[in-house]
Amino acid sequence: MMAEIKPIRTAAEIGLAEAFAALRPRLAGTAVAPRREAAFRRFEAVGLPHRRIEDWKYTDLRALMRDAKPLAKPLSTWPDEAVKARARSAAGVLARLDVRRIVFVDGMLVPELSDLAPESGLKIASLAAALGRGDAATVACLGVGPAEGDIAYALNTAFMGDGAVIELAPGVRPARPIHLVFAYGSDRAAAVFTRSLVALGAGAGLTLFESHDGPDGVDYQVNAAIDLMLGDRAGFDHVKIGAEGRDALHLSTLSATIGAAARFADMTFTTGGKVVRNQLFVRCNGAGSSLAINGASLLNGRQHADTTMLVDHVAGHCRGREVFKAVLDDASRGVFQGKIIVRRGAQKTDARMMSRALLLSDEAEADNKPELEIFADDVQCGHGATSGALDDNLKFYLMARGIPEREAEALLIQSFVAEAIEGVGHEGARDALIEATRAWLAARP
Repeated sequence: MMAEIKPIRTAAEIGLAEAFAALRPRLAGTAVAPRREAAFRRFEAVGLPHRRIEDWKYTDLRALMRDAKPLAKPLSTWPDEAVKARARSAAGVLARLDVRRIVFVDGMLVPELSDLAPESGLKIASLAAALGRGDAATVACLGVGPAEGDIAYALNTAFMGDGAVIELAPGVRPARPIHLVFAYGSDRAAAVFTRSLVALGAGAGLTLFESHDGPDGVDYQVNAAIDLMLGDRAGFDHVKIGAEGRDALHLSTLSATIGAAARFADMTFTTGGKVVRNQLFVRCNGAGSSLAINGASLLNGRQHADTTMLVDHVAGHCRGREVFKAVLDDASRGVFQGKIIVRRGAQKTDARMMSRALLLSDEAEADNKPELEIFADDVQCGHGATSGALDDNLKFYLMARGIPEREAEALLIQSFVAEAIEGVGHEGARDALIEATRAWLAARP
């Protein structure tokens, strides 16, 4: 008789199972409870992703996530105003921009710090409130995009607490960008699970900023996700800034469904966090859409940042351009995994992807894995990946003209990163990212 072999569960997996069992009755939303349950069962069946799972080959979460932190406590338990004061300054590099800020602290909406004033054709609400009242439209839209099946995303579905629900009526374009500010305010380690839902009607347009900020010295954990539904002929510009504390674990998923003749632009800028994984799942359902997906990571110490992206071209006549840059100093590690799928019948697809890593030390590591899966015959697709050190000839050229070595290196690095930043359509955000790059370079020892 063969004995049943059961996998050994890690402390983090055991902690997540115990937390879900204890919190299940208190998690918001009776209507979404079956979906939470199903998502957690998917996680429970396979556990945390590890290096034997191809998509997680370079980011072994089973090894990197040693334990599961308790969920962050409600805002009502805050002892004083210190955390809110910290949250007021959490807008970071985008603080000077004229935007509508929606502030979340420890994963929960703070109305008194948020601009929730009504605007014609624009709806902004709390996800926790929507789930609490059983909003059928919100529940129906959650978890139906291309990220379904991913384990980190499944964990988010199981534990999701609060987040923003943003809906734009057809043809509406808000006067100002919306900035979702996610701040970790506690001095104690905890886990935060946020889920936001963004739905744009046909011909609508939105610029959305998303920033994540937290203190150094606290090993907190964040699992954030956004479900995006982009209607036909709609336009969406998204800039995500990761400035978590130096000991934080940050998992982020953007699950986007793109309509016909729509425009999708995304920029992910990462400087913070100990272990970071930014995931993008994009499905082009309608013909004639255009994509511009860029990213830049500036890492040092022993930081680990992973960008994993899947673009699925279901419909034809779509154009995609992806540019990712990583600057790696000390013993940091940058990972890029990008896959483009062109389905049968998605003819006239034009998709190109490039990843480049700049290694500033002998201990830094870059892992690049671009992939193409093409099932149509009338397409133009390509990918490339490079990694290397600063060009000594270019540095010598600048130094020969009187520029000190340190400044020469900074100019070359800034120029390297600029190719990704230049894709940001909002001028103020573009300038802010350039300034953030300069600040990172100035802080190099």
